[in-house]
Amino acid sequence: MSSTQAAQADSPLGIVPTPRPATAWRVTAVHARPGMCLDVIFADGTRGEVRMDAFLLSEAVKGTVFEALREPELFQDALILLGAVSWPNGADLAPDAMYDAIRANGYWSVEA
Repeated sequence: MSSTQAAQADSPLGIVPTPRPATAWRVTAVHARPGMCLDVIFADGTRGEVRMDAFLLSEAVKGTVFEALREPELFQDALILLGAVSWPNGADLAPDAMYDAIRANGYWSVEA
């Protein structure tokens, strides 16, 4: 019997539970703070800070999807989409790179 069949057999009313992310680097919570910083929590409980100010204020983001994140109102709209920090304008961050840096340093400074 497959695990899906077992879950269906053991679930009330045949409801299959929503799968939880198994990959440690998937983001499960994000909170935007003033100063272009984010607090993030990963699937394995790792927590840390993402510092985006130097990146967002650099010339390298001019004309890119990230330039709009200079506006505090849009930056505050950070959300999680498929385990990655994303914004409504389509900007997103690589969760695996973020996770590795936070595990090593406690924070990730995004660079251009």
